[in-house]
Amino acid sequence: MTDSAEPAGERRGRKRVTNYGTGRTALLEAAVRVVARGGLRKLTYRAVAEEAGVTHGLVVHHFGSRDALIEEAVTHAIRASLRASAIQLGTGRPADFATGLTEMVESGPELQAFQYELLLEARRRPELLGHLRSLYEEYFEATRDELDRMLPGPAGRGLSRLVFAALEGLVLHQLVFGETEVTEEALVELRTLLKRLSDTGPAAG
Repeated sequence: MTDSAEPAGERRGRKRVTNYGTGRTALLEAAVRVVARGGLRKLTYRAVAEEAGVTHGLVVHHFGSRDALIEEAVTHAIRASLRASAIQLGTGRPADFATGLTEMVESGPELQAFQYELLLEARRRPELLGHLRSLYEEYFEATRDELDRMLPGPAGRGLSRLVFAALEGLVLHQLVFGETEVTEEALVELRTLLKRLSDTGPAAG
């Protein structure tokens, strides 16, 4: 039985997502791209379905509500960014810190733009803030853990937040202005500062 509301040619031209796990991830990535281009106001089931090349009903089936789609997309974006950012290499060497940052932005600009769109939207929609904060804690914790590996004493909350803010600012500037060479120059300076701290120890925080 065919869906009479959708032209047959359009149905044949669309790519179908059939595997549940892969399909869900593909839909989340489509949601990220939709928001990165047009902001949260553009995020609808139909927009995600069109972006992914699937039917509207499949998006509804996977997520059930727009809020569930937003929450899962935020989780997907932040965890994907953490995997790509090289914050958690675990070597304890300042020279290795955030070595994949510029490549992360170049290979996945929509992922980064999506997160900034959601941060701004959370100022207008406080119900988003709790979920964003709990996920951003993963960024903060990852940064602090890596600093703890390279410094002689524990990194305070203030220092770890300062270092993460530097990284996030560099990502935003590269996303908007490009200039990957400037990002790399800034990261060299940041690693130099971290090396000095690793030799002398951070101030308590």
